Amino acid sequence: MDALADFARRHRRLFVLTGAGCSTESGIPDYRDTNGDWKRPQPVTFQAFTGDDATRRRYWARSLVGWPTMAQARPGPAHAALAQLEAAGHVELLVTQNVDGLHSAAGSQQVIDLHGRIGTVVCLGCGTRSPRAALQELLRARNPAWAALEARAAPDGDADLEHDDFASFAVPPCPDCGGMLKPDVVFFGESVPRDRVDAAQAALARADAVLVAGSSLMVYSGYRFVQTAAQLGKPIAAVNIGRTRADDLLGLKVESPVGARLQALVSELAAP
Repeated sequence: MDALADFARRHRRLFVLTGAGCSTESGIPDYRDTNGDWKRPQPVTFQAFTGDDATRRRYWARSLVGWPTMAQARPGPAHAALAQLEAAGHVELLVTQNVDGLHSAAGSQQVIDLHGRIGTVVCLGCGTRSPRAALQELLRARNPAWAALEARAAPDGDADLEHDDFASFAVPPCPDCGGMLKPDVVFFGESVPRDRVDAAQAALARADAVLVAGSSLMVYSGYRFVQTAAQLGKPIAAVNIGRTRADDLLGLKVESPVGARLQALVSELAAP
């Protein structure tokens, strides 16, 4: 704790990079184990979602069952602590790899949702964006038998729903143009929008140091910022349980539940 507090005191403007470990305390499952390996099948790719009708039906059927877990999630201790650190002037920018929007819900203002937000749906035809909650009502109305099914919650509004045949599941088209609807998030196989990357890199250049919170950094879209920080000679600290892809780049690593540790950091920095 002393080392982490000293790190934050010596580096006033932190570039904070967060991952799934911040949201597991809010009841949202994660994808990886403490070794950074997949503990469940990899998420659907953009190419499979857009190119295969069966994959798309399966995705939305599972999302119909799993969405309530995401919709009902509330900010946890890590989200609250990071919002407090920003309010106290310690955060230059928070970049999150999560798609749940919980950092903003907790009060953080300077946030880039690197991979988008699962709470919004986008039409790939006309570009119209709409609330995921509205689509949930359409999915339920068109698929009442499926809506009655139960399954274990999975990451990012998914559910471990297995079925012999998803062919009967009805996926609503875009109400404006009849196009294909997709969660407004970056799927595997897609690129993060350039403007988000550029804004994050600009903030990283201004920051004094990097703090990684609750991420194994196994996905390159987040890991690249730690790589850049190391090339710029900026100190890097991480609070995470288990291995990270950047272990050899870290000047400080705290293996601890991220929420409790960040809350303790807030208290330590506020002390006289």
